[in-house]
Amino acid sequence: MPDYSDSHLKSILQDCRSVAVVGVSMNPVRPSYYVARYLSLKGYRVIPVNPGHAGKRLFGETVQPSLADISEPVDMVDIFRRSDAVPPIVEEALELFPQLKCIWMQIGVEHGEAAAMAEARGVDVVQNRCPKIEYQRLFGELRMGGFATGIISSKL
Repeated sequence: MPDYSDSHLKSILQDCRSVAVVGVSMNPVRPSYYVARYLSLKGYRVIPVNPGHAGKRLFGETVQPSLADISEPVDMVDIFRRSDAVPPIVEEALELFPQLKCIWMQIGVEHGEAAAMAEARGVDVVQNRCPKIEYQRLFGELRMGGFATGIISSKL
């Protein structure tokens, strides 16, 4: 697993304010839902992307069928898909969003070649990490309890 400094992750989370969440679920018990919801509650503009739910509303935004259907600039693309699905998502994001700052791959998602492609274009890449967990950890919001701290929040 790649190693990222806390200052690097914190900088990404401070600099990226609009996040396209690829593979978001409408089911509130799915990680892609509660991570996206958490980010929206923290002031990020979350643009949900899922072709199976296109046109529905989530977190005050219309679910988009693909990255190509997003008409606004995006700072970060957060990927909730299998690792083998990552390369075309990264290619599309790099093509569509010239000001893209970060490709973020969720826990369990890694793809070295796609990461190298994004990094070669000057885009930060985070693999196998969760922005919700990192935000809570880095900004002092983790709560200690009898279950996996940072994965489930009592506020959500």
